[in-house]
Amino acid sequence: MDKQTELEIEAATFRRIIAHMQKRTDAQNIDLMGMAGFCRNCFSKWYAAEALERGIEIDKMAAREIVYGMPYSEFVDKHQTPATEEQMTKMDESLKLNKQM
Repeated sequence: MDKQTELEIEAATFRRIIAHMQKRTDAQNIDLMGMAGFCRNCFSKWYAAEALERGIEIDKMAAREIVYGMPYSEFVDKHQTPATEEQMTKMDESLKLNKQM
């Protein structure tokens, strides 16, 4: 596979992941962190970091809007629920695992 095709496939895959996460508003960030060690906020940080590596500065909230498909505050108001103690514990355990990697 040539590099351009690989890049296009990777970009399309990223867009599909983001679109899927925008549709699955029932999947809370804290649950994603607890199970996978990353969430929508991580995607937005990675997006901004990769842009910066290419000389493009994107602030945190603009990157979040790209990932969430709406302003972050709107997403929180519409879809975010308070975290339970169990969710917090799972997230903390997941973060510890991430540090070990």
